Amino acid sequence: MDRGNTKQEILEAALELFSVQGFEATSVSQIADAVGIRKASLYSHFQNKQAILDAIVKEVLEQYAKHSIFAGTDWEKEADNLPLMPDEAVQMIQGQIRYILHDPYISRARKMLVIEQYRNPYLAKLQTKQNYSDVLKYFTGLVKRLICQGTLAEDDPEIMAAQLCLPVSAWINLCDREPEREEEVMILVDRHIRQFFRIYQPKSR
Repeated sequence: MDRGNTKQEILEAALELFSVQGFEATSVSQIADAVGIRKASLYSHFQNKQAILDAIVKEVLEQYAKHSIFAGTDWEKEADNLPLMPDEAVQMIQGQIRYILHDPYISRARKMLVIEQYRNPYLAKLQTKQNYSDVLKYFTGLVKRLICQGTLAEDDPEIMAAQLCLPVSAWINLCDREPEREEEVMILVDRHIRQFFRIYQPKSR
């Protein structure tokens, strides 16, 4: 096994452990055992456990920027991709939920942030950014564009966005705790989005 592969395996094993038992409760020896190497060999790749966490966070941010629809979408430029009908909105949001739940790296990173948000101030801010601020900003921008295009009635776009996205965040957390309820959640998401479009349907329609 070459050095590059070993380093990546260390990161993956550490993330798996951090996502289950947290950073503080995980020892370097446990990470080394999970990879199948000696503790001394691990230190040839990373100076300490904090360096492993730093590398994981760096990769989490890179994957988030690359794959998450919530990372910096500019609705002025993405007007052609607006979900103008409930069917399109359901498909878009359900697709992102399934990605969030099933991508191994993203799923474990999110669970790690949930655990560490009460212990690590930096990770607490990252948790707020990725799982609240960016999500609300994305949906606020989406709602504003849908109002401008006449798909939704005019109202307070930030409150509308909160009404649309925050139940979805709660359902994602539910699936993390109880994965067997995913299909039930998908049905709820479908009903929720369609009701949202009905409630805010322009009066002229």
